[in-house]
Amino acid sequence: MIKIGIIGYGYWGPNLVRNFTETPGLTVAGVADLDHKRLEIVQKRYPGVKTTTRFQDLVEDISIDAIAVATPVSTHFELGMAVLKAGKHLWLEKPMTETSAQAHKLAEEAEKRKRVLIVDHTFIYTGAVRKIAEIIKQEDLGSIYYYDSTRVNLGLFQRDVSVISDLAVHDFSILDYLLGEQPVAVSAAGTNHFPGTPENLAYVSLFYDSGMIAHSNVSWLAPVKVRQILIGGSKKMITYDDLEPSEKIKVYDKGISFTDDPRQIYAMRVGYRTGDMWAPWLDSTEALRVEGEHFVDCIEHDKTAQTDGALGLRVVQLIEAATRSMSESGRAVKINGMHMCQGRIVA
Repeated sequence: MIKIGIIGYGYWGPNLVRNFTETPGLTVAGVADLDHKRLEIVQKRYPGVKTTTRFQDLVEDISIDAIAVATPVSTHFELGMAVLKAGKHLWLEKPMTETSAQAHKLAEEAEKRKRVLIVDHTFIYTGAVRKIAEIIKQEDLGSIYYYDSTRVNLGLFQRDVSVISDLAVHDFSILDYLLGEQPVAVSAAGTNHFPGTPENLAYVSLFYDSGMIAHSNVSWLAPVKVRQILIGGSKKMITYDDLEPSEKIKVYDKGISFTDDPRQIYAMRVGYRTGDMWAPWLDSTEALRVEGEHFVDCIEHDKTAQTDGALGLRVVQLIEAATRSMSESGRAVKINGMHMCQGRIVA
């Protein structure tokens, strides 16, 4: 049985404790938080779980095998490094760190100490995203033309991260998982309507060598909550509405055909195809439960997590590129591995 501690019992911590308590192979050994009232809630709900205001108590406890860090991103590097240096496996909330340099150091530390590092990009463990990945792998969509996402709602305003780090980060991780291809450039435009706070609205575009383009519209200022993705392929297209109680994914046999036949040079060369729509069955298991079981499997069998430090690093790099582009009025920022430079998009 793997004993796990949780640092942080604020917004996301309660979800972690609840799921870890129900995950086979895991037992929650302790929870650390600076707020005594939050710890009182833990004690009432989980009497057998040790609580403390000192994260060091969990890090120094030799009986604890792994620790989940669910605190503000500004603390991720310090806490994550302390966990790894104590020889424990690390579950880290998204985004992984504030900077790519920090993310790289954490990934290296985990590899050096042979500890499992998993970054909680939860959407990758949902039945919906996994089904989309399956459909793409089977080449049912054909060549992917575009990915268009809308993630808007009223709040929740963050003090330490922008709306890109809060919402667009989901699209960055989903794209990484679905495509197996990394963007070569990022362009972003965003704004901050309230002095002293991060950007609360942004439009991010990612460009790929294959010609695929991805767009993410994120906002904390919308009157309604929307979580929708459109994926267009040469054969079929997909809509994904995460707020839909059933039929979250719909696959449309719709598309466009184009001919370069010189005999049709004076005619319309674009044809439209309309076929059936179908909604595939999806695994309804809660994503955190799936991720928790995956974490246990990785620890017990010395496996690399699907959302490991390398993926976490790539996502942080995209956040940095998009943030830089925003500061330069949407100018494209090229991405070359670990290095990024400002420039135009060149075919």
